[in-house]
Amino acid sequence: MRTCMVITLTLLACSSFAVDNQLTDKEKADGWQLLFDGKTLNGWKTSDGNPSKTPVEEGCINPHGCGGYMMIHEKEWTNFILSLDFKISKGCNSGIFLRTFPLTPPPGKDVGWNGIEVQVLDTTTNGMTDTGAIYDLVAPTKNAMKPAGEWNHIEITCNMNLIDVLLNGEKVTRIDLDQFDTMGKRPDGSEHKFSGLIFKNHYRHGYIGLQDHGSPCWYKNIKLKQLP
Repeated sequence: MRTCMVITLTLLACSSFAVDNQLTDKEKADGWQLLFDGKTLNGWKTSDGNPSKTPVEEGCINPHGCGGYMMIHEKEWTNFILSLDFKISKGCNSGIFLRTFPLTPPPGKDVGWNGIEVQVLDTTTNGMTDTGAIYDLVAPTKNAMKPAGEWNHIEITCNMNLIDVLLNGEKVTRIDLDQFDTMGKRPDGSEHKFSGLIFKNHYRHGYIGLQDHGSPCWYKNIKLKQLP
């Protein structure tokens, strides 16, 4: 009887906690989708529309050397919660792009101008371009990232005009796109790098992307839950 009880508890535990790149029964019931199977790059391509030159590495997507500006998931999304784990290399510069649309870069720019980036960077400060920032638009309240080589968990919620960033269990950033109603400026009147853009008018749909900015960065457990 004791052995049966141990086996039963073990099975219950296994159904509640997912191994890498899998969904638990509860996540499935709650409407989560798995965007990366941990074995193949099915559903992923470069932002140029080509297959990645970098294969799956130990159950992770590493966009570095993929051959494009970023790796993107093949589907467009509107309102959602994106959950994933990431680990950076020393000196890494990367980013998680949201609502990237279209995939044709503006003249003289890269396709990143068509998305909204949550920064991933090997620093310990909390400025406009540090990890957790909505790149050059809103700084995080703190840098909650773990050191290079350690895994981080991030959840990003895109709900209409609001984008929230939860890093390692701490809410670090929120942007209200409706407040960015002046071309090239933040709500306080200061200028950001995206001259010519009014983020209030940014597309509320588009592709999720993992940026290659010259350094290895590993992403796994990429899950998404659509919101109404």
